Amino acid sequence: MKTGSAIALAVAVGVATGVLSHRFTRAHTASPATPAAAPAHAPAAFSPPPDSAMPNDEFGKMVRLGRQIFRHTGQYAPRYTGNSLTCENCHIDGGRLAHSAPLWAAYVSYPAYRSKNGHVNTFQERMQGCFRFSMNGKAPPLGDSALVALESYAYWLATGAGVNTKLDGRGYPALPRPAQAPDYARGGQVFAQRCALCHGTDGQGQRAADAQVFPPLWGPNSYNWGAGMAGIDKAAGFIKANMPLGLGGTLSDQEAWDVAMFVDGHERPQDPRFAGSVEQTRQRYHDSANSNYGKTVNGVLLGAHAVPAGGSTRNAPPPR
Repeated sequence: MKTGSAIALAVAVGVATGVLSHRFTRAHTASPATPAAAPAHAPAAFSPPPDSAMPNDEFGKMVRLGRQIFRHTGQYAPRYTGNSLTCENCHIDGGRLAHSAPLWAAYVSYPAYRSKNGHVNTFQERMQGCFRFSMNGKAPPLGDSALVALESYAYWLATGAGVNTKLDGRGYPALPRPAQAPDYARGGQVFAQRCALCHGTDGQGQRAADAQVFPPLWGPNSYNWGAGMAGIDKAAGFIKANMPLGLGGTLSDQEAWDVAMFVDGHERPQDPRFAGSVEQTRQRYHDSANSNYGKTVNGVLLGAHAVPAGGSTRNAPPPR
């Protein structure tokens, strides 16, 4: 999502080159406003090393491969991806940007118990879930070169960070519930005004040649119903901190919640944990006010017309 003539110019540059400028994101993404007084036990501040500091040895080769997979996932890990997204779409600036679930904060947080699958996950297991849900693909086997490369990249980005340290900027901000309940219609207005320039009026993003310059936010080429971003609260926190791209923190909390409701109020690929019916799947995995799965939104029972999970419709035409 971008606004203004300067942002339109950035879009033109991105389309011409087929990639989003790395430096533009780092230089222009604003962080949400910080509290006037920090808590007594504030999370530790951290800055990852620059790319120029990557080692020039065999380990450095694996780190560089991880960065390539992260930024061009479909090109470098095609066996495991099932949509048009890259890791960088949800973890901006190559996994560096604070408040965008940065890799350096994630790496030092694992192993950890996750209620989503009911056991302690290693970092590689956590990334398997990203491929399965956010990438709507297949989980690489543990020890696969793609996971090893991504883990190496994350490990290197976390150079100097303490293990099990709650670093400032980890994850996405947790937004308080808004004064008004999130609203699809209001969210649609915010989307048209602040998001459609990059993601299209139909939410399918923009492509240049074979490159997906801006990601689709719903439909068969987006994340599936099992992804964390399909949770309205998670999407709202990400949007508040990072969108419009380069202008994070400029939307109000209400606008962030509303546009998250709108984006996650559209059909997308099925949850790969589908339990036989939409009703049963909602009861088992989506029984939350933060999930639209199994709800009727804008006249559509979401999940009932979802394409199969697993990327069987990769690069399918956008929904009409």
